Amino acid sequence: MPYKVHGRDESSVIVVRWIEEGRWRMSDELAHNVRKYRRAAGWSHEELAHRAGLSVGPVRRIEQGHDGVRMETLHAIARALDVTTSTLMVSGTPEPVAHDNPNGMHLRDLRIALTPAVGLGSVSAPVGDEPDLVRLRRTTHDKAVLYFEDSYRSLAADLPSLIRGTNDAVAYFDDGEERVDALTVRSETLRLVGNWLVQIRQFDLAHTAIRQAIDDARTAGDDLTAASGVGAMCWLLMRTDRFDEAEEIAVASMDVVEPKIKGATANRYSTWGGLAMEAAAAAARNNRPGEAREMRKAAGTAAKAVGVSHRNVLRHWSRFGPVTAAMKELEDSMIVGDARTVVRHSGEREELQAKAWKRLGKPSSNDGNRYHLDLARAQVRTGDPSAAMEELVRLDRLAPEWFRHQSSAAITFEEVVRKRRTLTTEMREVGAHLGVFA
Repeated sequence: MPYKVHGRDESSVIVVRWIEEGRWRMSDELAHNVRKYRRAAGWSHEELAHRAGLSVGPVRRIEQGHDGVRMETLHAIARALDVTTSTLMVSGTPEPVAHDNPNGMHLRDLRIALTPAVGLGSVSAPVGDEPDLVRLRRTTHDKAVLYFEDSYRSLAADLPSLIRGTNDAVAYFDDGEERVDALTVRSETLRLVGNWLVQIRQFDLAHTAIRQAIDDARTAGDDLTAASGVGAMCWLLMRTDRFDEAEEIAVASMDVVEPKIKGATANRYSTWGGLAMEAAAAAARNNRPGEAREMRKAAGTAAKAVGVSHRNVLRHWSRFGPVTAAMKELEDSMIVGDARTVVRHSGEREELQAKAWKRLGKPSSNDGNRYHLDLARAQVRTGDPSAAMEELVRLDRLAPEWFRHQSSAAITFEEVVRKRRTLTTEMREVGAHLGVFA
């Protein structure tokens, strides 16, 4: 499904298309850009490939305008050419949406609740009983639990009515503390909805939900809840490869919620540290390693201040501490293609050992699952496809709904298959769940 990505660098607006299996559809402009920077460096195809740590085939295919190159290949080429990844991606013409898009009908009720029709007539406030803000907050909490348990199907059916309920509350209470509470509850609800929509790759709807969540929290005067919404926006921007903007808004928001006094709350340190991790992730993906390192240091400082994994899922959506910071740091190594560091640190760093979690606290299931998926990718790329497959099988059993939405899981599975002569029944089941096998 095509969508627009409005990223910024010195000279261009990016309009790109994400293919489900995690690859870019190439454009003439992208081919032209890679060719232009390669020639400006005075390099042949072979020399660019060597400096990027690639075979020459992918470089030639990109310059010939072929589809199907992976994003990590573009990261590697950008690093070799000493430009940001965003610089390699320029405007192209979006392709038409497929007529058989299955999510169109499935999301109809949610779309109506999230993006109501607007006309010129006046809209009256809801009549009837006073909205129960305590019940709405409790319901949002219950749905958040389902989200973090990866129970997406159980979650989805109730979201439209929950959105309508919070909309009615905001319309009913027009001033005072109840108005603030209603805005905060709706912000929490929309943040949940936005996260779920990002997981299922409904990025435009997710942007609508998350932006409104941030606006509601700011109107309510709750900077931590607003900053938490910014963290969700950063994740969405990175999923749509708007790296410049993700880093920019994360750093700007860090300035607003910085723990400037001794004895700041764990919530503030966690929110600030979470934004630092988002900024680092965006910078690493955009070939800005120096900025990524600085942000990782900031996240590490916040993690030490927190001491153990801190969780406030409903209000600030944070589960942050030394374990989370260590897991996210290894993502950078995977992004730059340093699979050996990922494998080595997974066995050496104390924060990554399950036996240390009694003292440091566990990561969230989502962060833990993503770490193990990175580890699987690193294992297959360092010559251990069996260990990688064990990780994939475990993730498929542990979090099947989450797992089937991960394009990197399908890519890793394909890499494992290429290194195996035969496939077991268990492997074929994993492949079928990922959509690799019919």
